[in-house]
Amino acid sequence: MTDKDFIRQDNNYRTLKAFRKAECIYDVTYYFANKFLGKGDRTIDQMVQAARSGKQNLAEGNIDGVTSKEMEIRLTNVNRASLHELLLDYEDYLRVRGLEQWSFDDPRCVQTRAFCKKYLDSAVYREKIQDRSDETIANIAITLIHQCDVLIRGLIEWQKRHFLENGGIKEEMYRARKAYRDRNGFNGQNGMNGMNGQNRMNGFNGQNRQNGQNGFNGQQ
Repeated sequence: MTDKDFIRQDNNYRTLKAFRKAECIYDVTYYFANKFLGKGDRTIDQMVQAARSGKQNLAEGNIDGVTSKEMEIRLTNVNRASLHELLLDYEDYLRVRGLEQWSFDDPRCVQTRAFCKKYLDSAVYREKIQDRSDETIANIAITLIHQCDVLIRGLIEWQKRHFLENGGIKEEMYRARKAYRDRNGFNGQNGMNGMNGQNRMNGFNGQNRQNGQNGFNGQQ
């Protein structure tokens, strides 16, 4: 039996849309914080770390989820919390500087949502933001965070449903072990030494007794 019998093999976090979008958020944030915030401003590290946590916890949770569904769900939610912390930093940046946070129906926001929904390659954003203002980049980041949050909430619901339907690693190991025993003849009819119900642990059948026909009967 191999671990493939009970350990999930689809834990390639790089294929998750949420992870790819979180990577875009990190790249945008790294550029934004280092370009528009003053050198030595603690907010730089805080924003970059929040963006990093929003990405890394998705990866860690996905890997840990192989053996711990509880840890997977917890880390995925930590990822969501980190992105909300980052969201507040962008909103604060715009508000205290008198810049505009685009409303949902603003044509610029509509266009940005469509663009961010279409592109998941962080290289696209690294290129596009080079000639954009701080207001525009902050609104792009806010849009990405909202979209990523939707994806993460969906991922958490899937994780919870997967746990309810399949259980944790212990249940999966039990099912795999039982299937292995069934395939290899270790069923209820076989005893500890592979003998059927008619044989005793020491190889004597029902017709033989400890003092039976093997020279230990009453005649000897």
